[in-house]
Amino acid sequence: MLLAIDAGNTNIKFALFDGLEIKARWRIATDARRTGDEYAVWLLQLLKLEGFTKDDVTDVIISTVVPRALHNLQVLSAKYFGIDALVAGRAPVGWGLALDVDEPQNVGADRACNATAAHAGHKGDLIVISFGTATTVDHISATGAYKGGIIAPGINLSLDALVSAAAKLPRIAIEAPDSDTVIGKTTQSQMLIGIYWGYVAMIEGLIARMKAEIGKPVKVVATGGLAVLFQQHTHLFDAVDGDLTLRGLAILYAGREGGA
Repeated sequence: MLLAIDAGNTNIKFALFDGLEIKARWRIATDARRTGDEYAVWLLQLLKLEGFTKDDVTDVIISTVVPRALHNLQVLSAKYFGIDALVAGRAPVGWGLALDVDEPQNVGADRACNATAAHAGHKGDLIVISFGTATTVDHISATGAYKGGIIAPGINLSLDALVSAAAKLPRIAIEAPDSDTVIGKTTQSQMLIGIYWGYVAMIEGLIARMKAEIGKPVKVVATGGLAVLFQQHTHLFDAVDGDLTLRGLAILYAGREGGA
């Protein structure tokens, strides 16, 4: 089976694939200093708890937007699975789609994986929204080309900045408000309204502007842990897939040079 590893700025996600079916998934906080041995102590125990052994892992593929984390993940693969990990975006695992932007070398691996998976699962032009450390909004053409997009601060990053800069504001958890009211009666409710509905308004505005610029029917696909949270009170998305990046890795692996 394939072990797919997606190293993001906040979390590193691991998934075990049988073909394109996810059999198990795990995540750990991103720490570029974490060694391959530390990953192994954690991951091998989790594999065992799910009924798998390290011998069930026959291939490993990695995507990362944290370059310093890559080496230790490669060590994990080589030392504990006996596998030279493939790296998305490097031969023999090309992106498999056109990066129609001015700086294709700077397109994040996660965004390219998202584009790959979204295009494989949906027809026509797409807007792919990823809620992570940053919130990205990307246009994928009907032919599967990455056409560019938007980068905005992630909701937790925005909240951290607010709390850090305002001494009397408490730290709150991001959650859907109890009602649609935008007039809060307490400091915490006002903060939640500002963060949640403010973010909804931003996403609605960005989607509307991007759709107008694309000028044709577009399906909106969302990923990231907070996508479901926003879907509770809005109808912004046509589809939500929390595993989009990992699915993209599995698709890239299947289509690699010399592969399936």
